[in-house]
Amino acid sequence: MTVPTAAAELAELPAYLYDLAALRSHAAAVRAALPDRVELYYAAKANPEAPVLTALSGLVDGYEVSSGGELAHVHATVPDAPLAFGGPGKTPEEIAAALRLPAVRRWHVESERELHALAAAAATADRPVDVLLRANLPVGDGALAGVALAMGGRPTPFGMDPDRIEACLALLASPGFEHLRLRGIHAHLASGLPADEQLRLAERIVTWSTELAARHRLPLHEVNVGGGMAVDYDDPDARFDWARFGEGLGKLLAPHPGLTLRIEPGRALTAYCGWYATEVLDVKRSHGEDFAVVRGGTHHLRTPATRGHSQPFTVLPVDHWPHPWPRPGATDAPVTVSGQLCTPKDVLAARTPVAALRAGDRLLFAMAGAYAWNISHHEFLMHPRPAFHYLDPADPR
Repeated sequence: MTVPTAAAELAELPAYLYDLAALRSHAAAVRAALPDRVELYYAAKANPEAPVLTALSGLVDGYEVSSGGELAHVHATVPDAPLAFGGPGKTPEEIAAALRLPAVRRWHVESERELHALAAAAATADRPVDVLLRANLPVGDGALAGVALAMGGRPTPFGMDPDRIEACLALLASPGFEHLRLRGIHAHLASGLPADEQLRLAERIVTWSTELAARHRLPLHEVNVGGGMAVDYDDPDARFDWARFGEGLGKLLAPHPGLTLRIEPGRALTAYCGWYATEVLDVKRSHGEDFAVVRGGTHHLRTPATRGHSQPFTVLPVDHWPHPWPRPGATDAPVTVSGQLCTPKDVLAARTPVAALRAGDRLLFAMAGAYAWNISHHEFLMHPRPAFHYLDPADPR
């Protein structure tokens, strides 16, 4: 069954639909594009739904988690999968919980305070704790000027400046840090970059990391260059060039035979497998513009409001109109699609041209498989939650 067919037949709206077969196919293609010595981790924050995590099992090398809650959830869902524990502000309780799990193979250390806390907690661990120091590297004026989200290259709460990385290296060589084993550097600096820009950023990260290791005469086993591969909501058919990216990573690795690279995409893996289906409740005209009010809104699908884009959608016409009053609609006009919330920011798509749109029709929003339901403000106005449907949930492997 196709996603539009399934959406047209749903009895309960709004609803999320996930095409897990399409997700597996896409993840397999990404994996095939990457060279040897490049590990693929999925950033679970993008979409932690259990069927999504399970569908990716065996196609990714592991999962990146950024809280104690994600850690427990992902480990319970895919218990045999390796985990990398990242994110700022790790609490003592989260550190203790992660140390109890052998599945946590890597720690992305965000600060000196965290390194001290981890060393103290690991003193009684029965195994070495492998750490990557997260670096906030300078990347040059304007290098990240156009990115959707920047986590580095400027003042941010993420990672450490280069001088603090140097301080952490001194700590790791001092008494009390014997249970921590430095494996390399983590530097997720930005999200929303196309392949060529991602490669340029990866080259800067690897060059800086190898120079740091040489300067301190330390082995460099791993460099994690993060995720953030571009997803274009204005052009759903445009995709990140994984083949070009993989080829570039292979060239980057060639001079470093002992080095492993790791990437951790989230949005670029799952965005395309999810849809949000809903119903048009009303169509009305205000100060010369047409508005369609739908069941649900940004409390279900917050992505367009946070990123400032229009979520791409398809109109699924419904011919039946059961009411005795006139059916409102718009024809050959730009329409703003808004939700049921009492805020002007509850907009899913702004001034989007439609051939025809009527109350009672259904809308199917594409690219809703990442940073959608899980980052939305669910309880605002206490509307009902959407339903969830998984197409082809059985893994055929």
